[in-house]
Amino acid sequence: MTHQTVGHPARPGLPDHPHANVTEPTPSCPVEITLAVLRGRWTTLVIRELLQGDRTFTELRQALPALSDKVLSDRLAHLTQAGVLDRRRQPGWPPRVHYTLTSHGQRLGPVLQSLWNWGAQH
Repeated sequence: MTHQTVGHPARPGLPDHPHANVTEPTPSCPVEITLAVLRGRWTTLVIRELLQGDRTFTELRQALPALSDKVLSDRLAHLTQAGVLDRRRQPGWPPRVHYTLTSHGQRLGPVLQSLWNWGAQH
């Protein structure tokens, strides 16, 4: 059997990969994985803040004053579970938790920039 793309010119923006030719969304699709990580209002803004360096919960609340504590907690837990953030608790009183983008999370910077660029043109 020959590769599905043999004899066909590459299409701009589409991966040259046999698994990219699916007929319905699958959880293992890299695009679906990325969209699942970025799901929910405020997620991109939380990531934007953390692209500037590590932050505490309080610093994130100050940077995004319209964001509720509940939603911020939810986004931070989601991003930590997805491997985008590291959560580091400092001893002492009051306890302080620092959030830092992992190397995996840092790679979302260009993704967000591309989304911004596309949206600005449309």
